[in-house]
Amino acid sequence: MAPKRRPMPLNITPTGEGQTASTTIDAATEANLEALQKKLGELDLDDQQKKRLEAFLTQKAKVRHSRPAWSSLVMARKLIHLEIKPAIRNQIIRELQVLHECNSPYIVGFYGAFYSDGEISICMEHMDGGSLDQVLKEARRIPEEILGKVSIAVLRGLAYLREKHQIMHRDVKPSNILVNSRGEIKLCDFGVSGQLIDSMANSFVGTRSYMSPERLQGTHYSVQSDVWSMGLSLVELSIGRYPIPPPDAKELEAIFGRPVMDGGEGHSTSPAPAPGRPVSGHGPAMAIFELLDYIVNEPPPKLPHGVFTSDFQDFVTKCLIKNPAERADLKMLMNHTFIKRSEVEEVDFAGWLCKTMGLNQPSTPTRTAV
Repeated sequence: MAPKRRPMPLNITPTGEGQTASTTIDAATEANLEALQKKLGELDLDDQQKKRLEAFLTQKAKVRHSRPAWSSLVMARKLIHLEIKPAIRNQIIRELQVLHECNSPYIVGFYGAFYSDGEISICMEHMDGGSLDQVLKEARRIPEEILGKVSIAVLRGLAYLREKHQIMHRDVKPSNILVNSRGEIKLCDFGVSGQLIDSMANSFVGTRSYMSPERLQGTHYSVQSDVWSMGLSLVELSIGRYPIPPPDAKELEAIFGRPVMDGGEGHSTSPAPAPGRPVSGHGPAMAIFELLDYIVNEPPPKLPHGVFTSDFQDFVTKCLIKNPAERADLKMLMNHTFIKRSEVEEVDFAGWLCKTMGLNQPSTPTRTAV
């Protein structure tokens, strides 16, 4: 097999249409561009990716002197300080490489990056609906049919990261699932995951309250850990609050407006919610060590009976099996009855989101199914 051709270095120049003789880039800016060019030159980009990044950075070089045609495009910007250890800097390079190569409708898009004032700015797709934790604050609870579309997108996003890039997310939670007024659902912020050396990892990263029991115990973990985090997120979005400790019968009645049995034996020993506490939010306060101990040693959360379909309950239960060897994997979940039903179910996700968040729905056709 012929050796892989090494791409040519990035060519970042401060020239282009609309630039006049008086808009010469100063020495500091030019030095910044050269420094970024050197760092990004380490990335193994194909010709298309290289040209796209060159165009973006060239536009950035002249933005201070002219108004480029794309200036109406809204982006989300992630800032990364460079005053860091070499090991962290190397992780940034890996992260940028993954972002450049990611091309999935279930992963937030990447526009490019530039260096300025000691920081690398990573410009990413803006999702006008925000994250699902923000949506939950407005909706109080998210309907099952909406969560069916969310589940499909998360599973496909995780499968893409695993199959195409050999990485796992490691920080699946409602705040890292973004949505927009076009009805799209995408994963973001998997930069903390880095690039896996193999299919397993031993590092301790991510948000602890959404970590699987095996991660909290410091043992080997794989993408099955992401499955746990997704299941926990689905319970939270369904009942309106973080599900540990589980709500008791009185709180469930307050949430759903009628008597409801919990997912266990029909009762719960968790403390009653404080009077006046909003339904959407967090359950009774627990110290971090109490919470982690609960996740490791107590039964996993479940959806309450009589509110959701048996398919959805079973799907969540399979995600939240404490033993990772018995927990459902991505392939099993994609073939689950709940997912198959959700794939064919027509749901106006965009319409629901725009109504919930007060957004203007685009005139372009919306996605009624993921």
